[in-house]
Amino acid sequence: MLNIIIIAFLMGLAITLVLVEIFLLPGITFAGIGGALFAVGGAIYAYTISATAGHITLVTSVVLFGLIFFFLLRKNSFRRVALHTDVDSKLPSSRELGIAVGDEGITLSRLAPIGKASIKGITVEAKSREEFIDEQTPVVVVRVDGYNVVVVPQSETNANNL
Repeated sequence: MLNIIIIAFLMGLAITLVLVEIFLLPGITFAGIGGALFAVGGAIYAYTISATAGHITLVTSVVLFGLIFFFLLRKNSFRRVALHTDVDSKLPSSRELGIAVGDEGITLSRLAPIGKASIKGITVEAKSREEFIDEQTPVVVVRVDGYNVVVVPQSETNANNL
């Protein structure tokens, strides 16, 4: 009788952990690994008692797992924890905002080498070429790459006549 209780406990814990892994935890976690280890351990323990006990344990646990899995999917039991929000917004690129090479602005944060800048009154992700640019430094746009705007300090453009 004690053997049946031990086997039922191991297989029940295995099924529970595997279902938690499938439905609640993303990726491969300790729940999935633990569930697999408990399932193997329960089956091995059942087979050490007798081959018949091992077969019964194996078939019963697979059928029980399948039924619980099917029931949980059909009942939509996990709709409460699922995300039901559709994201239909779009982030406009810097070009779509009308930012072009030669536009002037000011850094809103330190560019080390990426930070925020205000170009033509629009806050954008700004990237310096190589060096760090301090906050509140006047800058000039030298390249527009999708969502990033590459800038250099205005003093550098005046010296190089870009």
